[in-house]
Amino acid sequence: MPYDRLDKDIAMMKAAGINVVRIGESTWGTMEPREGEFDFSHLDRVLDAMHKAGIRVIIGTPTYAIPAWMAKRYPDVLATTAAGQNKYGTRQNMDITNPDFRRLAERMIRAMLAHVSDHPAIIGYQVDNETKHYNTSGKQVQQGFVNYLKEKFSSLDAMNDAYGLNYWSNRINSWEEFPEVHESVYTSPVTSINGSVTAAFAAYQRSLVTEYLAWQADIVNEYKKTGQFVTQNFDLDWRGYSYGIQSSVDHFEAAQAMDIAGVDIYHPGQNQLTGAEIALGGDLSRSMKNGQNYFVIETQAQGFPQWTPYPGQLTLQALSHVASGANMVAYWHWASTHNAIETYWKGLLSQDYAENPTYLEAKQIGNKLASLGDNITSLDKQNDVAILFSNEALTAFNEFSFGWGAQQKYNDVLRPFYDSLYRANIETDFLDPSNFADKAENYKLIIIPALYSADDNVLNAIADYVENGGHIVTTFKTGFTDENVKVRHSTQPGGLSEVLGVTYSQFVHPERASLKTEMMNQETADEPLKWWMELVTAQQADVLATYSHPVWKDYAAVTRNQFGKGSATYVATMPTDAQIDAILSSAAATAGLTRSENRFPVVEKNAVNQKGKALRFLFNYSENTVSATISGIEGKELLSGEAIANQKTLSLAPWGVAIIEVTN
Repeated sequence: MPYDRLDKDIAMMKAAGINVVRIGESTWGTMEPREGEFDFSHLDRVLDAMHKAGIRVIIGTPTYAIPAWMAKRYPDVLATTAAGQNKYGTRQNMDITNPDFRRLAERMIRAMLAHVSDHPAIIGYQVDNETKHYNTSGKQVQQGFVNYLKEKFSSLDAMNDAYGLNYWSNRINSWEEFPEVHESVYTSPVTSINGSVTAAFAAYQRSLVTEYLAWQADIVNEYKKTGQFVTQNFDLDWRGYSYGIQSSVDHFEAAQAMDIAGVDIYHPGQNQLTGAEIALGGDLSRSMKNGQNYFVIETQAQGFPQWTPYPGQLTLQALSHVASGANMVAYWHWASTHNAIETYWKGLLSQDYAENPTYLEAKQIGNKLASLGDNITSLDKQNDVAILFSNEALTAFNEFSFGWGAQQKYNDVLRPFYDSLYRANIETDFLDPSNFADKAENYKLIIIPALYSADDNVLNAIADYVENGGHIVTTFKTGFTDENVKVRHSTQPGGLSEVLGVTYSQFVHPERASLKTEMMNQETADEPLKWWMELVTAQQADVLATYSHPVWKDYAAVTRNQFGKGSATYVATMPTDAQIDAILSSAAATAGLTRSENRFPVVEKNAVNQKGKALRFLFNYSENTVSATISGIEGKELLSGEAIANQKTLSLAPWGVAIIEVTN
């Protein structure tokens, strides 16, 4: 801050109902201005002031941005990537495996915790921040990867066979001659032409993140008091906003070391606001800890100019987080900075630190949340639908994708299918291969996008789920390779051909292709397919759609097979959004799902509160007044206090929200 205004800030926070702040993160250079010299006076000042005001504090370990003296004295701390060694200046530029970094980080964390751990304002700790492996691939990481492979394979011959390394003379005949590997076959300079090797390296890099966060959590656990928690704010794939599954972290594995999962969720704003990213980030975070409520540790207040919220949108966003199961909604950040790269990433306050429309709406939100209290906290959510995602499939799919230089990625498949469920108000959980076999039976319908790489155990678990009465929708490229990204030599779709009741051996680009089907109206069916067409022949499956194409018209595009007590729908191409809507609507009906009558822009979310009362949240993600269907519901609308009885619809203002506590 450019001048002392802590008392004023706290007064404004109190007026807005803010009851927790997060401090400490990324301030290593302030806490340890010179090596071994610690200064925690700024922490003491803020902790004391917040405690006096009754505001709780989350302390972050400051390790994701190293101080200048460290880079100068220990240059090897800066990570080496495919592009060479990093330079000092940015955050997250270090090698999280470097011994000097670990030694200095541990000393910093212990010194800070020893100093603050008895402070009564602290309710929990955040380890690091938005942690990833940062593409670290220096000598130590390369040796670690070789050791990882030695444990994975019984012999060099086994590895050479699994990864197909005889191709182009890539065979390894001695561990000592194993070449350097970097993050992708597409990086420059290219260090591997083998996607099996680079996918294995990516898995190893993700394991470094899991180990690093667990290492920090173990240190913090030595100091934390009863009732305090450890969390981490995981972030998602970034496309100018939070988009999909993060490729650099195994969220489900890394979250095991945390008491509570935390997440960053940033999303388009103004007329581009749909709430889909809010829902996806929440569904993923809730699923990380087996349905446990989670923290939104960062989301936007104003943010970029294109994110400055319209009136009502900040309320809509906050309550959308709560409806997904969030027990905290925290903004990055309180007050906008005057220097450096985030100058125009605006917080609740702008650079003048005065009241503004966003802050004034935050005041309304804070006071409303306080009045609602336990009615909307620690919500229990039980969903009938899940999405099976896989970090391994993501890496492998992105390596090979659709041919040399292709741009489509794993999240380009997952997001359209997720978004279709969201538009239809079909709430969703996430599964990954580690918990699929144990959790699948809890769901009526499971969506499986592009499971390109999977071992036989996962495919067998999918088959068992369907045979025992479950329903799946899976897409092209599922089952194509094994866990080592080696293409299965069996008939495709590898490992699932019998379950899906189809076979194929060829695939093409969908030039001039659309769908011929009775599943959707003609206008939707006629929309050009996006990319990829497998030329599928139905063996036992019913054909729901064929290709409308002068040459490929006899091949199936969408099929459904009855297998045991369940059904398996196969989508052999990348449909348009409207086509996906029709396919998933048909699958939902087959699975016997109870469907909401509401469709986007009316977003409906359901939960049960601590009192055992069913809640129905209704959101209007549009600039127009809309009617939401509420037939058969009686109860009370919690925001207005109005009784709900014998009504068919409820009017929602532009960007409006209603929360109905159901009594019947």
